[in-house]
Amino acid sequence: MTAMIWVWLGAVVVFAIVEAMTVGLTSIWFALGALGGFVAALAGAQLLVQLGTFVVVTAVALAVTRPLVKKAVGRQKGEATNADRVLGETAKVTETIDNLSGTGAVYVDGKTWTARSAGEETIPRGALVRVERMEGVKLFVERCEIPEEEKEVK
Repeated sequence: MTAMIWVWLGAVVVFAIVEAMTVGLTSIWFALGALGGFVAALAGAQLLVQLGTFVVVTAVALAVTRPLVKKAVGRQKGEATNADRVLGETAKVTETIDNLSGTGAVYVDGKTWTARSAGEETIPRGALVRVERMEGVKLFVERCEIPEEEKEVK
């Protein structure tokens, strides 16, 4: 029986190492089940009882913690970052946007961003644009249409 004590202890360590190496919760439940098998082996239980303990403890740990994990992970997905709030906003071009030469910058939300034209057109400095999407730290923008009544005033 002492050999099984070492097998279960080894399983706990292996599952704990795998858990520590991964980003998400993947094997913590098996580590807890192996800990249950270890305790059963220490108590002198037969191999079938140890295996049963492993399965039951793993299943109970999974059933108890999975709803909590899903709730925590679900809350993280889809949350907007501070950078996402510039999407759909109007920005002012501070450096002419020219995709061919790889230049362009806009000012929006109190910050200057590197910008590229979403429509492949060159957009002059001073123009107003709408932020369409973001890729990394680069904003892709489209020129805003100025209403006719504003064109007449200018």
